[in-house]
Amino acid sequence: MRSQASLELGQHQQLALTPQLRQALRLLQCSTLELEQEIAQAVADNPVLELDEPATDAVSAQAEMLERHWAQPARQAVTDDIPESPASQSLTDHLLQQLRTTRASLRDQALGVVLIGELDEHGYLDFDPVSHSTALPPDWDVQEEEWRAARRLLQSFDPAGVGARDLPECLRLQLRSRAAQWPPDVLDCALRLTRFLEDLGAGRWGRLCAALGCSRALLDAAHQALLQLDPRPLSAWQEDTTCYVVPDVLFHRSGTRWAVSLNPALEPRLRVDAGLAAQLEREGAPVLREQVRVARQLVQSLGQRRQTILRVAEFIAVHQRAFLEQGASALRPLVLREVAQALELHESTISRATRLKYAQTPWGVVELKHFFGTGVQTASGEDASARAIQAVMRVLLDAESPGKPLSDMRLSQLLADQGLVIARRTVAKYREALGVPVASLRKAQGK
Repeated sequence: MRSQASLELGQHQQLALTPQLRQALRLLQCSTLELEQEIAQAVADNPVLELDEPATDAVSAQAEMLERHWAQPARQAVTDDIPESPASQSLTDHLLQQLRTTRASLRDQALGVVLIGELDEHGYLDFDPVSHSTALPPDWDVQEEEWRAARRLLQSFDPAGVGARDLPECLRLQLRSRAAQWPPDVLDCALRLTRFLEDLGAGRWGRLCAALGCSRALLDAAHQALLQLDPRPLSAWQEDTTCYVVPDVLFHRSGTRWAVSLNPALEPRLRVDAGLAAQLEREGAPVLREQVRVARQLVQSLGQRRQTILRVAEFIAVHQRAFLEQGASALRPLVLREVAQALELHESTISRATRLKYAQTPWGVVELKHFFGTGVQTASGEDASARAIQAVMRVLLDAESPGKPLSDMRLSQLLADQGLVIARRTVAKYREALGVPVASLRKAQGK
């Protein structure tokens, strides 16, 4: 067989991220505080940019608008805790500082930064590497093993338990970080006991002793070790905080529909000095003319950011109208793909537009990501949002007797009575997502 080289022409499509598009995506992902820092730095570096201070009457109008939307207290608290900002070092800074002190390569550190940004309010990490790899430069080609290595690195940081997938893994991470506190046999038994939290919650001591091959005394010692752990690794970072998040988006009634507006108090008032820009374009050196181009590009990117956030919020207002009128238990299933298809945008763009963006609703201030979640079919054949079911579970858990906490099986039965027929295993998953330990731990801790 002879081999012969040949030259062929072909066409293929490839998405190229221009510098302007990269800037727009980066600004879209910024929180309000991060955006303020970006703008302040841009004004300091670029003489063509200036902050446009609003007139006094405009400030008064903005204040009146905010008072009108915030005057009435929320009738019901949302399921997620209202985010707060620590007075000293933030958790993100604490984790990033540890990341910088490691010997990880710049590439691995970049993956670590992505993971830190995906932690939920309890310190857990429900992360899909496939969807997030698309947000990285195409030439990176990040492999799944690299994501696993980045997660393991994050899980080695303080506070112990951060980056866990679920409660059992969180407990195991804490046990290993404090291994010297317990005898080896107690530690080994406690590590294995984390895989039987359901039996532990039901008090099935005989079954546990048989499954673990240990005595009742050793089982009790391992149980006590678990009681010393924190099911919410970030709880210490949520204390003594006073600065509350200011919403980026305002949901308010307008006749029979729900209208959306961006918070005027947070709008970046950045503009290009037209006179100076014209002079530099006529007489300035190439580097100064480049400053003009960069300034106009930044203002344009900020406008795109506002429009994207507003479009996403308007879609949410229509889709989640029941939530706005009835509360968290009325949340409907919603996924990024659904919004992306309706707005003809990429899923990663929707993810950026909802990252660290908060909305003022009749039920409190919530992150836009709060409106997203998968669905579970109810007894009536309709779909209920997983977050809505968690909201119902939160009400049941808050009303339980401290001396007789609800087991996952009992929670499943109570939900079924309300038409929410879901498996006990799913109930356990949702309970862990709420950061609530098993019934036996709640009973021992006095909840």
